[in-house]
Amino acid sequence: MTLQKARPGEIALGFDPGQRAEAALVFIGHITSPWSRGSCPKNLREARERGGAFGLTLLPDYRAGLQGLAAGDRIVVLYWTGQARRDLIVQSPGHRPGPTGVFALRSPARPNPIALAVVTILALDAASGTLALDAIDAFDGTPVLDIKPWLPSVDILPAAT
Repeated sequence: MTLQKARPGEIALGFDPGQRAEAALVFIGHITSPWSRGSCPKNLREARERGGAFGLTLLPDYRAGLQGLAAGDRIVVLYWTGQARRDLIVQSPGHRPGPTGVFALRSPARPNPIALAVVTILALDAASGTLALDAIDAFDGTPVLDIKPWLPSVDILPAAT
């Protein structure tokens, strides 16, 4: 369990969710970015503003899964933020007026440290399994769990503006 000091109002679970694993995941590749601990932007908006070279590389066994994707497509990338705390259930982020439940935040600190990013493919080389992306807000080398297409007909709520 992570023994880090909590901010005022934060609540930590009395256990490490990682010790209660009930499923198995496989990493299918990794993210490439200019970010490391201490330099990573808080979100995709900030990553896009800062700029840089962003991408991901799939392991050979998963590269055939890129069939049907092309430059210009938007995708949802699910990735593993395993260096984050897993025991915080209520956090006190600086951008909120007070303590907030983890499920109302996009923070990487959560029981299952899975993050997502909706990004645009700038270039795709299926043979090498590399995708150039418009932005990403993850450390270089972060493991990728999955890629899904972003579909306006499914992913935009009918009443959304």
